[in-house]
Amino acid sequence: MHCTHLIAADTWYVGASDRRLAKFENLFPIPRGVSYNAYVILDEKTALLDTADASVSGQFLENVAHALGGRSLDYLIVDHMEPDHAATIAEVLLRWPEAQIVCNAKTVPMLKAYFPASAGKVDEALLVKEGDVLSLGTHDLTFVMAPMVHWPEVMFTYDKTTQVLFSADAFGTFGALDSNIFADQVDFARDWLDDARRYYANIVGKYGAQVQAVLKKAAGIPIQVIAPLHGPIWRQDLAWFLGKYDLWSRWQPEDNSVVILYGSMYGNTANAAKALAGCLADRGVQGIAVRDLSVTDVSEAVAECFRASTIVLAAPTYNGGIYLPMAHLLEDLKALSLQNRTFALIENGSWAPMSAKLMAERVGELKNCTLLDAKLTLRGTLAPAQYADLTALADALAAAVKA
Repeated sequence: MHCTHLIAADTWYVGASDRRLAKFENLFPIPRGVSYNAYVILDEKTALLDTADASVSGQFLENVAHALGGRSLDYLIVDHMEPDHAATIAEVLLRWPEAQIVCNAKTVPMLKAYFPASAGKVDEALLVKEGDVLSLGTHDLTFVMAPMVHWPEVMFTYDKTTQVLFSADAFGTFGALDSNIFADQVDFARDWLDDARRYYANIVGKYGAQVQAVLKKAAGIPIQVIAPLHGPIWRQDLAWFLGKYDLWSRWQPEDNSVVILYGSMYGNTANAAKALAGCLADRGVQGIAVRDLSVTDVSEAVAECFRASTIVLAAPTYNGGIYLPMAHLLEDLKALSLQNRTFALIENGSWAPMSAKLMAERVGELKNCTLLDAKLTLRGTLAPAQYADLTALADALAAAVKA
């Protein structure tokens, strides 16, 4: 049974959600599933904007057929070639062989690599570049190049008539859609923002400069609707969500707060982390998050680092190095170019604590980050005599948050 939604004049949502997939890109846990959004515009000419993942191909193709209502498909616009949006291109072309592919030049080799049997159709593609216009009749589509947001071929499609920006993976989020497909139909700040932040930080986070470039382009376009390829569609409060993207893409924290990320083998480092959190609360710090890296997925820890202004890393020495879950997190933070944060360290080592020195070296590889002089070194458990060191660290962190 089809499931389509009108999102603007002549413009239909034809996507589908997958609630069975355990990990997005086989990396990031998605307990709430994920949506694969696609759109059809009906005019003198018809256009399908992107396709969907193979896992939802049956529902997606039924939706497209229903939206077209027996009409032919004139254009298949490929804004993004990642397989979760492009996997069903060949099936679309089999069902609507008259459709002409619309894409930019960087998309062509990817299309041929993924769909060699369709190379002939790819050779007949309508190639577009920045600012080109494709008229469907009353709907004029303009193309906005968005390279490395987050693949090199990405482009946005803007409908001048309805002022809908089809934004590819930008402004997307994890989570299946429950028929309320608009952000204003749900409590986005409560139920979706954490997943939106985690999606941005882990999928797009490295490409902040490119996102900033796209935001500058978007600022010059009158936009009424943002229609991403994942998650809810925006038709109200666009400035609020664009503001989040502006902060994230400049690696600026959302909250002046502290996240304490710890690894602990036997609970001693964990106890110190929790004691520090209590001291911070006593000093009026709000929005504190404490996460155990052995049970918290690294994608969630990364998202917390994008949220908070101040980060405490607490880990034992392990085989002369950094406890592995912490080492993994630090690798990701470097890969995602995290910047503009204040760090503090807690180390543990029964006979040769080294993790603070090694974590400090990793923090030193991050741009515009400050490492507080105050730190806490444990040799097993947190001793009563170290309470002064703990409170000194809490004082330094509270001062950093309130600065």
